[in-house]
Amino acid sequence: MKLGHLEIDLGHLSTRTKLEGALTMVGLVAFIYGGVYAAKVEGLSNAQVASVVFVESLKKVEVGTLEARSAIIFDAKENKVLFSKDSDEKWPLASLTKLMSAEAVLSLKEQTESIYITADDLKAEGDSGLIVGERWSLKNLLTFGLVASSNDAMAAAARSVGTSSIVERMNQTAESLGLTSASFFNPTGLDQTTEAAGAYGSAHDVALLASDFLKRYPELFNATVAPYTNIVVEGKNIDAKPTAEPILDIPGLLGAKTGYTDLAGGNLVAAFDLEVGHPIVVVVLGSSRDGRFSDVRTLIEATRAAAANN
Repeated sequence: MKLGHLEIDLGHLSTRTKLEGALTMVGLVAFIYGGVYAAKVEGLSNAQVASVVFVESLKKVEVGTLEARSAIIFDAKENKVLFSKDSDEKWPLASLTKLMSAEAVLSLKEQTESIYITADDLKAEGDSGLIVGERWSLKNLLTFGLVASSNDAMAAAARSVGTSSIVERMNQTAESLGLTSASFFNPTGLDQTTEAAGAYGSAHDVALLASDFLKRYPELFNATVAPYTNIVVEGKNIDAKPTAEPILDIPGLLGAKTGYTDLAGGNLVAAFDLEVGHPIVVVVLGSSRDGRFSDVRTLIEATRAAAANN
C-alpha cells in the first residue's frame, strides 16, 4: 500500500521509504504514548496518516499469543492487509474449502434449482441427516453445508454439477480471484489421505475468497452466524447448528466458516463490520480446535482497539 511517498509492505509488517523520481519522502516522526500512536508525515493527508496509525497499532499485536500457524486481518472494503502472521504460507484448508465449493456451484446453477439426494452423496465423512430420495433446493443445501459444515450437503451440491467439473471450476475461480497458493482436490476439504489434504491455500487466499463470497452472496454468509437456522425439506424441519457458535457473541459478525481435519488442525475465517459498511476479514490457519476461536477473537478485539485509538 502506498501513502503519498511512504510505502508500507503490510504483508511482511515492515515500513520503508523510497525515492520516487526527484521527490523525496521526509519527516516521518512517530511517538507512542500509552498505546496511542501519533504520526506526522510531510505530504500526507490526515486520512492517510490515520491509516498509518491504524496499521502501526495492529502491528503491536502479540503474535506469540496466537496458536495459529498463520493469520491475517484483511480490510475487505479497502482491499488491503492490516496485519499478517505468515499469511502467505500454504496450508490445508479443511472445510474452509466449502466457501469455494459454494461459489463455484453458484456460478453454474440457480439457488432455486431442486437437487435430488443420492446414496453417493452420503458417502462423505459425517452423517448430517440427509436421506436418499429427498429433494432439496440448492439454496437450502448450500446453507446447510456452510452453517453446519455438512459434507453430505456439499457433496450433493457438487455432484449436481459433476464433482470433477466442480473441482475444475473451483480452481478456475481461485485463479480468477488471484488466490496464488490455492489448489482444490475435492468439494468438502476432507483430507484425501493421511498425507494429502483435500485443499490447500494461504490465509491471504482465504481472506480474498471470503471477501468475494460476502460481496456476492451476503445472505448465505450471514446465515453462518445466525444463532438458529431452520430448513424445511419436504415438510420436515431440519435444524442447522452453526459450527461457529463459540464466536457468535461477537458484535457485528457478518459470516464465519470453520474447518478442522487431522492435517489442517483448526482453521477459521470470520467477517465483521468495523463500522456499518466496512467489512474486515480475519483468518487463522493451523490453530487448535478451540484455539481457532480464541485466536479470531483476539484479532477482532485488536482491530477494534486499534480503530478506537485512531
